[in-house]
Amino acid sequence: MCDIIVLPEYKVLFKKQEMKKNIFDLYLNKLLDLPLWVKQVIYVKLKADMEKHNCAKILDTQEDDMFALFKPVLTYSGKTELMKKNGGLDANIYNFLKLCNEDYSILEIALCMFLTMEEAAKYFMFCVEQKYLERPDSDKAFAMAGFISGKFKTGEYLVQNKMLSFNQVQDALNKQASVNSESETHLKYAEILDSMNLVKKDDLKMIFVLQEESKKRFVLDYNSVPNSERGFINDDEKTSAQIETLKCENKKLREKLMQLLKLVKKNV
Repeated sequence: MCDIIVLPEYKVLFKKQEMKKNIFDLYLNKLLDLPLWVKQVIYVKLKADMEKHNCAKILDTQEDDMFALFKPVLTYSGKTELMKKNGGLDANIYNFLKLCNEDYSILEIALCMFLTMEEAAKYFMFCVEQKYLERPDSDKAFAMAGFISGKFKTGEYLVQNKMLSFNQVQDALNKQASVNSESETHLKYAEILDSMNLVKKDDLKMIFVLQEESKKRFVLDYNSVPNSERGFINDDEKTSAQIETLKCENKKLREKLMQLLKLVKKNV
């Protein structure tokens, strides 16, 4: 088996998974409902932060090329293994396959199983290697999955991503070995690629940042979703709030009536 981080078996009732699946959309829709002038400021701030980390180019990434939005498809072998469990795999693998079979995206699976994107990528790459999942049509999405999972080194990522040929990567490796043997300064592979005008160093910095960020866990629940206390409220929330207010008022009225009845009985 490949090097997979084994997590404790997550105990989430599958009948509640639809709620888990939609929670990110709920969170996102709340943000999209903000006034345009607020979204403009948020976008500018986010763009500035991405530029600071050499990641502004990811704003131009097509949805089909984003690994996080990819919805894995089970092969016949994957469906058979999920049903029969002949391989005796870790429970998390079967949970991962089950969510894939239910048309969840990688992002939704990560939220559902409380995984980092790196961990989700490790599960994904393992399942692809075992022929349980189909390979993504997008070379960019597959390359990113392999890179953030640690399966692909920088050179292989560039080849899988169709940014460089195998020979170009090999030439850069040979030059790196030659330079390092003649100098005490060990040039990083990214600097070699940049010096050979094959890949810009800033572009490589971006994928290294994405790789590092994929190690962070993002746990999203209903407490994270903007609600009426944060200035957002929908019709359902308004109705619930009104019902709770009426309940409190009725309770206070009942208490006052009981006090009045006691006084009346006492005077009688």
